[in-house]
This record gives sequence, C-alpha cells and structure tokens, in this order.
Amino acid sequence: MVVLVIEDEPGIADFLRRGLESAGLVVDMAADGQLGLLSAQHDEVELVILDLGLPGLPGEQVLRRLRAVRPALPVIVLTAKDAIADRVANLDAGADDYVVKPFSFAELLARIRVRLRRPDQPSAVVLESGGLTLDLRTREIKVDGRTKALSAREFTLLEVLMRNAGQILSQTQLLDLVWGYDFDGASNVVETYIRHLRRKIGADRIETVRRAGYRMVDR
Repeated sequence: MVVLVIEDEPGIADFLRRGLESAGLVVDMAADGQLGLLSAQHDEVELVILDLGLPGLPGEQVLRRLRAVRPALPVIVLTAKDAIADRVANLDAGADDYVVKPFSFAELLARIRVRLRRPDQPSAVVLESGGLTLDLRTREIKVDGRTKALSAREFTLLEVLMRNAGQILSQTQLLDLVWGYDFDGASNVVETYIRHLRRKIGADRIETVRRAGYRMVDR
C-alpha cells in the first residue's frame, strides 16, 4: 500500500517516512502543494497525509482540487491548526480525518489503518501474543488471564511491541512510535518503560537485543 506524505518540514517528513516504512507501508513524499497534488493523482496512491501550510499551493486548495479528481481517496490532514473552525472547514472540504501537531505516531498509524482497511476486513481490536491479551476498545490488558493495570504510555508501548511481535525495534523507532517526533525528554525513557512493563507482564516476554533494540517474544 502506498501512502503519500505531503509535508514541507524536513524533520516531520523524515519522521513520518521512517515510521510508516517501519509499519510495512510504501511511502512517497512531496514537499510542496503542486507536486503533492500531481503525485496524489497516481492510481497506486491509496492514502494521503496532508499538511496545510505548504509552499506552492496551500493544503486547503490541494484538498479541494484532489477531491474533484479522486473523490474516494482517503486524506488525513496533519496540521498545527487546532481551531474548531479549521477542523470543520477541512472536514467539510473532504478530509477524512484531522490530526493536530504535535501528535502520537501510534494514534496516527491507527487512524491510517482504519482508512486503509478494506470493507470486508474485520477490525483488529484485540491483540494476542503468548498469553497476553490487549483489548484496544476497553484498554484492558490480561496476562495469562489476569487483568493488569497499565499507564497510557505503557499501554501504547505494549501495543507497538505486540503489533510487531518477533521484530526488533530500536530505541529510536520506539521513541518515534510511542513518544512522537517532538519528544525531548530523558534519553533513557524507553529503557525505563520497558522495565516497568517487564515487572507487570513478565520479564521474559520482552527481549533485549544488544546494540539493536527490543523484541516481543511469543512464549
């Protein structure tokens, strides 16, 4: 599946590209509105992430013109504009979703999955791995049948690990996916939260791969 990111800020664009590729998506990039509008008309593009403050052609105009040629193409607006009037105007203009910066990549990815899901595809609302059950609707986690309490950040971290069970995720990837592109907190935050999770779900479920990262182990 090809996702087109129309974003002119290099840091955010690179963050989105790395995160989406880590999630198994093919990513095309455009740094201005004119190029973005042209690229979005290609049939292989299945979803667009659209910034509003673009050079060349503002995102609002890109959205309106795109709707005239590809009315069914999912478009997620990603912007710093957080006023209700901006949300309403862009949703009325044809945006399928509206995400305000700064944002959680895990949440954005969940919204992308919803938009890319085929009509006959069931929604994956419960994740299971080696005796762990994570219910995305109720935010409930069970370990070998016993309910455990997790903080919001612990829950998101565990969700990311379970969605990528068996795959090594680096500290940088986890920071991007769980804490977001603008995180400037302590450098050992991933290690700290992994330690918290291990105490709650079992130390042997999350493997440390030296100099590489962490991996969820399916026992």
